[in-house]
Amino acid sequence: MRWRFRLILGVILGLLMVSLSLADLDEIKARGYLRHIGVPYANFVTGDGEGLDTEILKLYAKSIGVKYQYVKSDWDNVIGDLSGKKVKVKDGKPEVIENVPVKGDVIGNGLTVIPWRQEIIDYSTPYFPNMIWVVARADSPLHPIKPSKDLKKDVENTRSLLKGKDVLGMRNTCVDPNLYNLEDVRPVFKEGLTLNDLAAVLVKGDAEISILDVPDSLVALSKFPGRIKILGAITQKQDMAFGVSKDSPKLKESLNQFLAQLKSSGKLSELLLTYYPGLDNYFPEVTAR
Repeated sequence: MRWRFRLILGVILGLLMVSLSLADLDEIKARGYLRHIGVPYANFVTGDGEGLDTEILKLYAKSIGVKYQYVKSDWDNVIGDLSGKKVKVKDGKPEVIENVPVKGDVIGNGLTVIPWRQEIIDYSTPYFPNMIWVVARADSPLHPIKPSKDLKKDVENTRSLLKGKDVLGMRNTCVDPNLYNLEDVRPVFKEGLTLNDLAAVLVKGDAEISILDVPDSLVALSKFPGRIKILGAITQKQDMAFGVSKDSPKLKESLNQFLAQLKSSGKLSELLLTYYPGLDNYFPEVTAR
């Protein structure tokens, strides 16, 4: 009986720990600071106080009269750090495996909107356009597709390049090959890598092909000029947005209002092109107000 009591008590304490950490806008203002959960990635979060999402959330914190606080996370734990639910993804579906402490109020690290995440957290208004691109070493015998005015056809042509190929990706992220129903493709996952490492693996010659999202591809092209090439896209347009707890509707509404003001003022476009020069070549709409 004693072990059952301890088990029940542990569950109750775990739930209490999670609930006490969840905060909506009023609690954040009373606390006096906004907790930004961020995985160091591309130019969204550098970990040293810089990055697109870091700058946007610092501006947002100032607009609601609170201080800014950065909470470092990683891709395995970032959803749990916001929701209080540690999740395992199988066949594109999330399974909650345990309750964990909530560590922050907003996820900001170039978080792509994908279905399984939407079952666990809410998203802000999208602010960054995205696609999943196929990236290869410059010496790969595969050639980039010839773009047409039909994006669907371009996607089909790109996907056909991957048949029978090993494709490097990363589990439980937007660059997990298993998410995209790729035919006759062998997904490759290397232990100990982060999203920031995938392009470097190509350059080193440890893989020929990888899938990367738009921001990471742009950073890689700048970092490794002439050493990688973009073959084409395997998805239609996607969106990136800030992650917000489903228990924080006022925070979500306030953040959305701030993003709308940032866009209408032209400041959002300025920030996007500062951190991702050339983004407007692929997505002209980023300069629209």
